[in-house]
Amino acid sequence: MSLTIREAGEDDLSDILRLVHDLAVYEKEPDAVEATEADFAAVMFPTDGHPNTYGLVAEVDGEVIGIAIWFHSFSTWTGRNGIWLEDLYVSPEHRGIGAGKALLGRLAQICQERGLARLEWCVLKWNTPSIGFYESLGAKAQDEWETYRLDGVALTAFAEADLMRRG
Repeated sequence: MSLTIREAGEDDLSDILRLVHDLAVYEKEPDAVEATEADFAAVMFPTDGHPNTYGLVAEVDGEVIGIAIWFHSFSTWTGRNGIWLEDLYVSPEHRGIGAGKALLGRLAQICQERGLARLEWCVLKWNTPSIGFYESLGAKAQDEWETYRLDGVALTAFAEADLMRRG
């Protein structure tokens, strides 16, 4: 068995989407994925401009078994960019071979190579196996912060109310 970590290419889009769907099932949101291969292609491999989203894939003997999807964040406190890891996923049958650690390790190397200040991500509070894994790497929970989100109907309503308020 040979584990390889590499940058995602356009040929990986179907595998990326497959693993995103598997992640949604794992996170108990099997019907939540709206993204398509075209959506991923537009942000990762745009025909105009630069990508704003990036991916790493983990392969075992040529089969894509894991992904890390990320983008640049920015810290006003450090004045530097970082990496926001949107999703890290390794297929269950390939866990325990070091793929997750290798994906995170490559992201840490990218931070070092590019002078980026941070590598950050969120994890569901019930996902104790992942929390234990992250803590074993030296990652620290940012318990003093609470994540908020506006999306769907609430996002639309707020945007429309703001437009009306501005006239």
